Amino acid sequence: MATIEPTPRRTVLPAGAPPFTVDDLLELPVDGRRYELFNGSLVVSPAPTPLHQDVIFRLQTILHQAAPSHLKVFSTVNVRASDRDFYIPDIVVVPRARARSVALMFAPSDLLLVVEVVSPSTGMHDRTAKVEAYAAAGIPLYWRVDPEGPILYVYELEGDTYQKPVAHKAGSMITLSAPYPVTFDPAELIDD
Repeated sequence: MATIEPTPRRTVLPAGAPPFTVDDLLELPVDGRRYELFNGSLVVSPAPTPLHQDVIFRLQTILHQAAPSHLKVFSTVNVRASDRDFYIPDIVVVPRARARSVALMFAPSDLLLVVEVVSPSTGMHDRTAKVEAYAAAGIPLYWRVDPEGPILYVYELEGDTYQKPVAHKAGSMITLSAPYPVTFDPAELIDD
């Protein structure tokens, strides 16, 4: 049986030089990569690893089970903070009413919580640029999950910056009150 080897797909960037806009981003092909904009700079990430996806699924399930009926939990949604800032968080919590009315992109003001799961390709970005960007956008809570451990870092907005994160390590049950009460052990986020 003969087969044809696939030819590598090349992503053609929008014409012109940075800064890029959300409109430029929307013209890129759907190719399995994650495209985000930070102040007009294009950030391209590969598809998440199986571990990354599993952590997202497990945390999304925990959040979904604890969520009050007026809130919804989603993964990998589009967030447009400005014409030059476009994010795709791993998990978000939004009011149910907004979830029903948003077609393509949420505004940062819609988000009660954003979560990023650290991976080898995004770790530095998740620890620095996203902390600053989400705070500047006014998102009240940012959780960063480091699968190594695992450790959950909780950032709470104070003014226009996040307070120093509180680290919750695997092996202890934690109860968080915002955006709604939820209790779990970070160890539940990985499959031993």
